[in-house]
Amino acid sequence: MKSSVLAGIFATGAVAQSGPWGQCGGLSYTGPTTCVSGWHCVYQNDWYSQCLEGAAGTTAATSTKASSTSTSTTLKTSTTSTSASKKFKWFGINQSCAEFGQGTYPGVWGTHFTFPSTSSIQTHINDGYNAFRVAFAMERLVPNQLSGSFDAAYLKNLTDTVNYITNAGAWAILDPHNFGRYYGNIITDTAAFGSFWSKVATQYASNSRVVFDTNNEYHDMDQTLVFNLNQAAITAIRGAGATSQYIFVEGNSYSGAWVWSQNNNNLAALTDPQNKLVYEMHQYLDSDGSGTSTACVSTTIGAQRVADATNWLRTNGKLGFLGEFAGGANADCQTAVTGLLNHLQDNSDVWLGALWWAGGPWWGNYIYSFEPPSGTGYTYYNSLLKKYVP
Repeated sequence: MKSSVLAGIFATGAVAQSGPWGQCGGLSYTGPTTCVSGWHCVYQNDWYSQCLEGAAGTTAATSTKASSTSTSTTLKTSTTSTSASKKFKWFGINQSCAEFGQGTYPGVWGTHFTFPSTSSIQTHINDGYNAFRVAFAMERLVPNQLSGSFDAAYLKNLTDTVNYITNAGAWAILDPHNFGRYYGNIITDTAAFGSFWSKVATQYASNSRVVFDTNNEYHDMDQTLVFNLNQAAITAIRGAGATSQYIFVEGNSYSGAWVWSQNNNNLAALTDPQNKLVYEMHQYLDSDGSGTSTACVSTTIGAQRVADATNWLRTNGKLGFLGEFAGGANADCQTAVTGLLNHLQDNSDVWLGALWWAGGPWWGNYIYSFEPPSGTGYTYYNSLLKKYVP
């Protein structure tokens, strides 16, 4: 829940009502269980109920677990996510456009691909967002071979975008949006992959607000290969002298949070001498988790789909980041997105933040577009998401 809206306090010996977006129920929760006028308490999961806009004064739903009570649980819970300690480190918007025109390489800037709008990024920064994941195509940055030289023009445009973000005090996450592939073929040469990352890291080693994301959404790959590619990138980045930056590693099965523990358990063994490794996962809320529909499975699906990943992070002593999430512009998805973000924030000891998918000047009427001023996601969700900025 958000620090600016909690109204659950004790006054003259009586329990007050919880305010808009405030917590109103859950295991180990002992605060108000009704909401102020115009809002009602909605059950999100066994550990969290929240005041949402609508009919007022509804008491929180009780847990469906027969053995549970409202006062005890063996799971780690949070009832004080309004405190300063419950803030994300990073929260922002993906910037997707420089990787457009896949299969048309090198392509023409302005025809097949473009770069993010700095004025749009500034609008987001003014709203408090502090992290931007900048997608790019490896085939355009190193067009001849994975271990080859940079294309100077593409590198300049990418660097100009990165510098704009970081000079404004925000974080730029470098995202080779390649799905573990190069020119459509699965990358199997870990030495070449390491060479690529050595060159990229050398380019940005002096910028401490750059984050290196090893590759977007590995999928349908040998699991040991996914491990080896991630470790090769980590080793190369540190070997290039980039020691102050965070490194985000992604997993197989499109880095999905809902299947992370089943598919990516071996990634817990990745090592970073600087101990600045973060596990990046993605999660959408439609029926197949693909992020291609405006419909969300249920109003509680957000928290449900990341709960197992939360347990994996905590059990393994790791830190996580939700690099992509979104929901359709409707009330059910808004409730599901709220539940998702509340879960992440309530577990911010292991979740460092999240990024909406996606902004960029060419998204048009895309169902999740967060491009100001008129993107569907931006107009519907900006006021909600701003509540979670650091």
